[in-house]
Amino acid sequence: MSEFWLISAPGDKENLQALERMNMVTSKSNLSHNTKFAIPDFKVGTLDSLVGLSDELGKLDTFAESLIKRMAQSVADVMEDSEGKVQENLLANGGGLTSFVTHFEWDMAKYPAKQPLVSVVDAVAKQLVQIDTDVKSRTAAYSALKTALENLERRSTGNLFTRTLSDIVSKEDFVLDSEYLVTLLVIVPKASYSQWQRTYESLSDMVVPRSTKLIAEDPEGGLFTVTLFRRVMDDFKTKAKENKFMVREFYYDEKEIKREREEMTRLLSDKKQQYQNSCVALKKGSSIYRDHKVKGAPLGSPARLAAGQPDRERESEGEGEGPLLRWLKVNFSEAFIAWIHIKALRVFVESVLRYGLPVNFQAVLLQPHKKSATKRLREVLNSVFRHLDEVAAASILDAAVEIPGLQLGSQDYFPYVYFRIDLSLLD
Repeated sequence: MSEFWLISAPGDKENLQALERMNMVTSKSNLSHNTKFAIPDFKVGTLDSLVGLSDELGKLDTFAESLIKRMAQSVADVMEDSEGKVQENLLANGGGLTSFVTHFEWDMAKYPAKQPLVSVVDAVAKQLVQIDTDVKSRTAAYSALKTALENLERRSTGNLFTRTLSDIVSKEDFVLDSEYLVTLLVIVPKASYSQWQRTYESLSDMVVPRSTKLIAEDPEGGLFTVTLFRRVMDDFKTKAKENKFMVREFYYDEKEIKREREEMTRLLSDKKQQYQNSCVALKKGSSIYRDHKVKGAPLGSPARLAAGQPDRERESEGEGEGPLLRWLKVNFSEAFIAWIHIKALRVFVESVLRYGLPVNFQAVLLQPHKKSATKRLREVLNSVFRHLDEVAAASILDAAVEIPGLQLGSQDYFPYVYFRIDLSLLD
């Protein structure tokens, strides 16, 4: 199971013996794997400050958990073509998350234990807030690129009636800069190709003989050119419609087509360079123009070339990691590490509040072996540590303070300090 229970009990002889009994029972019944969880001695401060920190750490715990969930989802979004490998990229200090939790060591360099406890909590909070700010900014930029590419893909797919034609046509397909002649694009159903070839010259007067050419096809039909005099254009459109030939409104504008192709190239380049493992526009086994078979001369645009690359070339381009994925992996690790440090801080604060001063408690990490065993494991723990209920209750009455989350008689109350670490939220 990817679930852990982090508990603590007083460090006196009686409770250390209780911990030994717990280890013996849980091991014999195969309920959980238990290891000691080392937490340094912090500068405690006042009881009032500990009560305040208890509340603050609870909120920070929730915030950190939410942050790493969002970052894990962002990694999955970026690795759209490699969903099965997402977990391999969710690491802490270069290793697996479970391994980090079970071999946890307090990071003295990052969070010096000699500092006041409130300063340690503040350092963790500031780190998480900064990561949260950065991840929002970076994922927003990614989402904007993803949306632009998806919009481009929608415009570049579909049938010949709706899709953009700028990637299909070329300058050579048109009669340009003529005062009298104009080239039209006509969509002809596949079943009517022969009829078109026989009749297009007679649909109206002044059609240039032998001026038609098939330049593209989709599953339903083909895109043909035809050249005629401007003065008969409206009549030709009417007659073509009567014969179920659809004239596609399109005027060749070299500047506009160049602008659209440059935008396409830029977006594809951004996707490739910045978000290497994302497959928004170029998915395996497909291209942005996959619905069409272009029979005209190659256009030679960079976007067209990118779209026509073999699958193996596109896959090799995606093997690297772009800056966003690298940043997410590094900062997911930092956020996850901070989250586990928060759990350790919560155990320390709640243990001092429950068991009193001087600081003397033992933290233990339990990993339940299976979901069905958690109820039995809970019963064992409650039985072994039931004597702590009276001690904790007396402590609360003596101190005359309200400890957040500690309600005697509540189903959520345990006679020992308890926190849950659930890694399944990252699956």
